[in-house]
Amino acid sequence: MPKCNLCVNAVAWRFLGLDTSWGLWHKILIISKISHYNVYFAMGTPHQSLKPRRSSATAVEMVEALGQSEAFWAFQERLSRVSPVNRPVLLVGERGTGKELAATRLHYLSTRWQGPLVALNCAALSPALMESELFGYEKGAFTGALQRRHGRFEAAEGGTLFLDEIGNIPIEIQEKILRVVEYNTFERVGSSESIRVDVRIIAATNADLVALSAKNLFKRDLLDRLSFEVLFLPPLRDRKGDIPLLANHFAARMAFELGRQEIPRFSADAMAALEGYAWPGNVRELKNVVERAVYRSDSPQIMDINFNPFHSPYEQAPLSKEDHPRKKPQVQEMTEFLDKPLKEAVWELKVRLLEKALIKAKYNQKTAAAALGLTYHQFRGLYRKYRGPLK
Repeated sequence: MPKCNLCVNAVAWRFLGLDTSWGLWHKILIISKISHYNVYFAMGTPHQSLKPRRSSATAVEMVEALGQSEAFWAFQERLSRVSPVNRPVLLVGERGTGKELAATRLHYLSTRWQGPLVALNCAALSPALMESELFGYEKGAFTGALQRRHGRFEAAEGGTLFLDEIGNIPIEIQEKILRVVEYNTFERVGSSESIRVDVRIIAATNADLVALSAKNLFKRDLLDRLSFEVLFLPPLRDRKGDIPLLANHFAARMAFELGRQEIPRFSADAMAALEGYAWPGNVRELKNVVERAVYRSDSPQIMDINFNPFHSPYEQAPLSKEDHPRKKPQVQEMTEFLDKPLKEAVWELKVRLLEKALIKAKYNQKTAAAALGLTYHQFRGLYRKYRGPLK
């Protein structure tokens, strides 16, 4: 196992609010030894990087993963445990919790760390483009295919393919991904030649894939194969004690970027506001809020925190009578129906619903049937029954 080198500036650690007790050092050593990394905490300029040992001269710098809460460390230990196992991993978490960062750590802590890490945001592609993007295509496969193109699976040969927002992948493409997971083979678009690949898949989502599979929107077989291990990223609201650490870290980085000499510090009220906020956007939102506060502050003491940059400082102009939205008249149908015998009330309700659907559909009966949740034949039966009143 490679030797773990820890270079730590203790003053900077105290500034960032990190606990320097042996318990924390012990956890760092455990994760560092598992990771096959030399770990450097370089705090002269406020950042943290993990640099893997590589034979090439190119250094790979990973984005920081900072935290000292129990929830943070529990997640990191589970991530380190599954990293060297050559099986798919599914990352589940809210927006802004760091799913892409977790996927990057999974790759560089694995035995594939010297291979490529290829990422694809499935939400950014249309269904028509996704197949060719994943599997590539042959020359002449479709209009505009002027030459053969390798897809993301081939690009990730020997390494890791990270599929972000995997819940957005169309069901027909899920079938092809399932085949890659099971048999390590696929065909390019426009080709019948099978291509073998050696790729580890890491997928991420903020959707409920189990619910999607129950609605036949996500293949259960693929979900079973991808969920060798399911890692749930903790939301920031559950990472007790990490908000001051992260806030100070992002503030220091922003001040360094702006060329300021003094390290920013938060007032007690400002820090209380940060810790009391729910953070629906998690760490990504915290980073934006803190950087904005540092940028707007004229002194190193951060006093004001603005959670909503879209709040206008100007009063809205009063609306004229013409601009006021018209109030919809109160509809008294329910009272009207309650005063009638049951059969008569049901009969009249059906007539009104049919009439309303027909008017809205411009008397297209198929469209009206769909609007009412009926088949065309069901609608025709009701229409014949109530044709007289409808006329």
